[in-house]
Amino acid sequence: PESAIIPNEEQATSVHSISPVLALGAGCYWGTEKFVKKDFQKKFPNSIKTARVGFMSPNPNNRIKNPTYRDVCSGRTGHVEVLYVELNQPEKHFEELIRFFFQFHDPTTLNRQGNDKGYQYASYIFCSDREQSDVAMKVRKELQEGIAASFRTRYAQKEIKTKIGPIPKFTAAHAAHQEYLQKNPNGYCNHFIRFRNWPSSVASQ
Repeated sequence: PESAIIPNEEQATSVHSISPVLALGAGCYWGTEKFVKKDFQKKFPNSIKTARVGFMSPNPNNRIKNPTYRDVCSGRTGHVEVLYVELNQPEKHFEELIRFFFQFHDPTTLNRQGNDKGYQYASYIFCSDREQSDVAMKVRKELQEGIAASFRTRYAQKEIKTKIGPIPKFTAAHAAHQEYLQKNPNGYCNHFIRFRNWPSSVASQ
């Protein structure tokens, strides 16, 4: 269940009141990386300490431990394309990042972003501790309530399908896929901003 967030030993030793480590699945990880490392940091300079693209499986019993990009693209490995992030000041920027996550992708299309279809493109927030999980669920609830109250977005549907769960083992993608859109500015990206301000029932960004 989503409420059963158990931090792993590495993240539990954080000196922060909320873990700085999380992972975001928002479709093709090239665009996720670009929007977080470039666009989010335009709003919040020096907020991201490190960020790497790769793969995670929410299933702890998954026998495929170190999948390749080709493996994951089959849609049959049970892995999600993610951006693995460490924040410099999680107390200040974790909630802001979760809100921004919902702005640059469509969380209403199950296992799909635009023309990209498959489980690997699931909308997913992987959390390292209870505090992260509570914030992520609060933000998701705020947005869902806003949509129900006719808040306008460029989403395809009305129900948010984003899952929230404990962070599993991360497998980094190969070097050519790290900072792909920085190295290939005209490369493939189907992410875009779906709305500018948060629903009026909560403080606007």
